[in-house]
Amino acid sequence: MKLRSKGQLTVPLEIREHLGLHEGDEVEFTIHGNVVHLTRAEHKSHGRQIAARLRGRGKSGMSTDEIMDLLRGED
Repeated sequence: MKLRSKGQLTVPLEIREHLGLHEGDEVEFTIHGNVVHLTRAEHKSHGRQIAARLRGRGKSGMSTDEIMDLLRGED
């Protein structure tokens, strides 16, 4: 298998069939040492993808209850 100039690979038919992959399906790569694992990506809505990327990045110092009160307009 040869890596193309844009970093593209062709997944062999036997692997696509085994994983049940079809054109347009999304896949994920995970690295364990020198081994790369290819898996079918879990389908997530665009909003869930954004939320997953942002999870754990907040540094407001406010508790969840304080944030919810602020959103509701409560003091």
